[in-house]
Amino acid sequence: MIKYIIILIGVLGAVAAAGWLGLQVQPKPFPAYLEQTPALNTVELPADLPAPVARYYETIIGDRIPVIESAVISGRGKLRVFGLRFPARFRFTHIAGQGYRHCIEATIFGYPVMKVNEWYLDGKARMELPVGVIENEPKIDMAANLSLWGEAVWLPSIFITDLRARWEGVDDTTARLVVPFDEEEHTFIVTFDPQTGLIRAVEAMRYREATDEAKIPWRNEPLA
Repeated sequence: MIKYIIILIGVLGAVAAAGWLGLQVQPKPFPAYLEQTPALNTVELPADLPAPVARYYETIIGDRIPVIESAVISGRGKLRVFGLRFPARFRFTHIAGQGYRHCIEATIFGYPVMKVNEWYLDGKARMELPVGVIENEPKIDMAANLSLWGEAVWLPSIFITDLRARWEGVDDTTARLVVPFDEEEHTFIVTFDPQTGLIRAVEAMRYREATDEAKIPWRNEPLA
């Protein structure tokens, strides 16, 4: 009996070790998006922006702001699922300020084991998850709209060029970003680094689940 217990422990240890090794392998990136970035029209940086906002745009872009209508963002990272950190790859496709598609793959040994496909179009969200499909949920629609605008830190010129968005001053390092949602508005609190002028954090109140009774704080921190 003891012999079989030792064998079982050895097998379980080997499986755990293999699983740990599999979680150390980064997947290959998604294939390069073939369509090239066209020449972009630009608009002048508005003169009435709150001070930390004006400094931010002057730092990252200058006084001419490109008009971006769509964007494709691809990358790799870590995705926490059931307490485990899986290597992952993602591709986010944005119609700027209007909608998105998220394609996310969690991997082991570089091979997909879980996939997520999400859409947010015409104010409605649909999430195809390993546990099922979520759609026609007003609280998820609201959360998706916040994701749409929160992810726009990758294409921040739309906070200037989309006339539905506006900045409101708070203090020397903080501003409110107000964005549209259906007939309402959503508000972000954006904090800027006093040394670099770059965004330190973007925060909002957001539903996490369709069954949530109340919103919870949602914080995004650009790390690099």
